[in-house]
Amino acid sequence: MCVFGLFSGLWNVPYITQVYLIKGSVLRSKLAQVNLFMDDGMDPDMVFCRSFRDQGVFMFVSNRDDFGRLVASSNFNTSRLYPDLWQIFDNPVDWREKYVHENYSKIFEDETGVVEQPCPDVYWFPAFSDKMCDQLVETMEAHGEWSGGSHKDERLAGGYENVPTVDIHMNQIGFEKEWLKFLKEYIVPVTEKLYPGYYPKAHAIMNFVVRYRPDEQPSLRPHHDSSTFTINIALNRKGIDYEGGGCRFLRYNCKVESPRKGWSFMHPGRLTHYHEGLPTTRGTRYIMVSFVDP
Repeated sequence: MCVFGLFSGLWNVPYITQVYLIKGSVLRSKLAQVNLFMDDGMDPDMVFCRSFRDQGVFMFVSNRDDFGRLVASSNFNTSRLYPDLWQIFDNPVDWREKYVHENYSKIFEDETGVVEQPCPDVYWFPAFSDKMCDQLVETMEAHGEWSGGSHKDERLAGGYENVPTVDIHMNQIGFEKEWLKFLKEYIVPVTEKLYPGYYPKAHAIMNFVVRYRPDEQPSLRPHHDSSTFTINIALNRKGIDYEGGGCRFLRYNCKVESPRKGWSFMHPGRLTHYHEGLPTTRGTRYIMVSFVDP
């Protein structure tokens, strides 16, 4: 049998474990009087398969149809609002299908032109699905411990934030490890493609969701990020959820005023890309920010 899916077919096998599809009539006839699982010194699944063989019941494995995947549930925490968000380690394929943008893979297809460059060395590409954006925002709002947007910030080692925002850090919701895994698996390959010769470590201390509101903190003053490069992912929709917003890179007199939900900006942090957050004039704007390789 080819477990990699290079060949499809039906195989007669002596042993199967974990998942079985059995007609009830077989269990009620040939196997009705047989102890299917118990035998000293043998695992139940081994006894089960031996009992089938002894009764002349063939076992088959087929990869002609897709019956889905087994889900690892040992670390599934139902106390969380959206437990699937934390499954990037245990169920990576399901996590990607649910939370990564459907056009992410096109980033690596040069002919598609999915990656845009609205300003010098500022790249724009699809990262999150709508579901990821919505669940991350709802998780943060349910947590509710937004910072006050002041310079004093006890979450930081020095207790001081030079460019404060109203935000919640990933480590406040216990998502730091999962987020760094996302950076390593999905952002590092994009970085290596867009900035040839730079090999990121995907190390990030500052990972946070920012909230902009006209009556709270509508904008962000000009600043440099404390990063080698920054990613900035829009989590909701301009014109529907909010008005205004966007980012202006002052040195290049270039601004992006219509961020797309689920799309990420990637730009250098220190030295070159002095930028500001443009005022949000209505509604609430959310962005996910990481300062990578500080």
